[in-house]
Amino acid sequence: MRPGIELRQDYDAPRLRALAKATRNAGQSRRLLALAEIYDGGTRTKAARLGGVGLQTVRDWVVRFNAHGPDGLVDGKAPGNVCRLSACHREALLALVESGPIPAVHGVVRWRLEDLVQWLWDEFRIGVSQTTLGRELRALGYRKLSARPRHHAKSEAAVAVFKKSFPRVWRKSQPARPGKPLEIWFADEARIGQKNKITRRWAKRGTRPSPPRDLRTASTYIFGAICPAEGKAAGLVLPRCTTEAMTLHLAEISQAVAPGAHAVLLLDQAGWHVSRKLQVPSNITLLPLPAKAPELNPVENIWQYLRENWLSNRVFTSYTDILDHCCAAWNKLVAQPWTIMSIGLRDWANA
Repeated sequence: MRPGIELRQDYDAPRLRALAKATRNAGQSRRLLALAEIYDGGTRTKAARLGGVGLQTVRDWVVRFNAHGPDGLVDGKAPGNVCRLSACHREALLALVESGPIPAVHGVVRWRLEDLVQWLWDEFRIGVSQTTLGRELRALGYRKLSARPRHHAKSEAAVAVFKKSFPRVWRKSQPARPGKPLEIWFADEARIGQKNKITRRWAKRGTRPSPPRDLRTASTYIFGAICPAEGKAAGLVLPRCTTEAMTLHLAEISQAVAPGAHAVLLLDQAGWHVSRKLQVPSNITLLPLPAKAPELNPVENIWQYLRENWLSNRVFTSYTDILDHCCAAWNKLVAQPWTIMSIGLRDWANA
């Protein structure tokens, strides 16, 4: 029989027992006590019996101890399976996810994990599970998110030009308002009614939550405007969208503008926003946003915030109930200027 591998000479049995007593790692303590038995002159068989393992395992402990000392006897993390996706595969996968499917070619209108798993097999002959692929996508910063509608005829060039020219144009127009600070405001309207929205909610995996849903049609409109840089807001709840209603809203915004300041109000090109009959206060200048580009208006994100937190997943008993909840939701928002700043600030507008 071959002689056992000798233990390193800079340790002894009392020192290993002291280390075993001090450590909080049960596995390391058991291994140190087994090796202390060898230092005391005991056989490897006795050390294996003390450690509850076989002779080959004791030999592995000796090798690890000789190479790394007591730290070598701590359980390490299992390396797991080697990922089958290389950097090249990930780059191609992300390009596919970003571009989206072509319905006529891929047969789906959105990517599912099972579609991407099949694509990896067809393209690279790499087989991965949906769980593994989902973990890979999450590690790369991707999540399943709610999509925002985009007009099919939107001009990206017009949007880029608007963002680029907006701050410069208003800096040049400062002499027309000598000594007046400038406030950037955004305005929009949202319909709130009994035929309400249903939002995502926390629920146990494998179940489907069931919020109440009303099919009645009573509704009203929130006219809302925000000044993200100042954390201010001005709003009205009105029965319909008309030029007269917009005139009332402009008067409300005018009162919220700081004394001596001038406001530029960005809003879409709805009929009641560009009507010649609209009465615009002297401290407000209207600036229409490019057509078919509502995502430039952060008030759209304000509506989403109000619905997800205070207005959705409920049944309104009457028109008066709708008014009360709309007013309460808007007042909660006004009381949170930091929320208005967080949601509404845009680099291109407040540069």
